[in-house]
Amino acid sequence: MNRTEKQDMVAALNKVFEGTNLVVVAQYSGLTVAQMNDLRSRMKDVGAGLKVTKNRLTRLALEGTKFKPLAELFTGPTVVAYSTDPVGAAKAAVAFAKDNEKLIILGGALDKLTLDENGIRSLAALPSLDELRGKLVGMISTPATRIAGVLQAPAGKLARVLSAQAQKGEAA
Repeated sequence: MNRTEKQDMVAALNKVFEGTNLVVVAQYSGLTVAQMNDLRSRMKDVGAGLKVTKNRLTRLALEGTKFKPLAELFTGPTVVAYSTDPVGAAKAAVAFAKDNEKLIILGGALDKLTLDENGIRSLAALPSLDELRGKLVGMISTPATRIAGVLQAPAGKLARVLSAQAQKGEAA
């Protein structure tokens, strides 16, 4: 890799770090190509990206970004997962690491908050953005149906009372 290719790679990585909310750093030593492809597809499914990069170039790309404190994690064969969804990349990485002990999560960062391995695992346990949106819509629509039911109940009661009075009048 010549100097201009390295500069282009650093600039591209820097742009990735500037436009993302979550970064997960892991070591991947011993994973097969098929396993790496599986990890990439899992990341893609949740809207996250995955890059295997040179540590020195990644540390240079981290300069001037909110993820600069992660530079110390880049030793050995590392892979970077990133996403704009605050939990997407963490969920996919933790799920993959559960099935493949060769992927070792080192840590990461959520915006300016630096996380260790346990922090990433805790983040992965949270519901995703889509799940939260679904719950919110459910919570909003449930009271509306209850209000409609409450508003309809008095009218129904009134109709039953009038019907009972009418039946009493006919019986007399």
